[in-house]
Amino acid sequence: MTAYTATVTVRLKHGVLDPEAETTKQNLERLGFELSELRSADRFEIDLEADDAAEAEQRAESMAERLLANPTIHDYEVSAAPAAEST
Repeated sequence: MTAYTATVTVRLKHGVLDPEAETTKQNLERLGFELSELRSADRFEIDLEADDAAEAEQRAESMAERLLANPTIHDYEVSAAPAAEST
């Protein structure tokens, strides 16, 4: 088994109201930043042991489907990479 870090990024689907992003966008515009759209997202980094990156991604995908995202209102992306060695 190898240590992996799986990353799950969860966003509201287009068309779902995102009040946090709207408030942040308005405040950025007040500060002089020009932007056409802003979306908020949650990012989960999951350290786990797996035989390979595909297995780590599959397990993280299952976590996203079962708990981290609501498929009715969320889109999500999953990736996995070998865990960075801590020093």
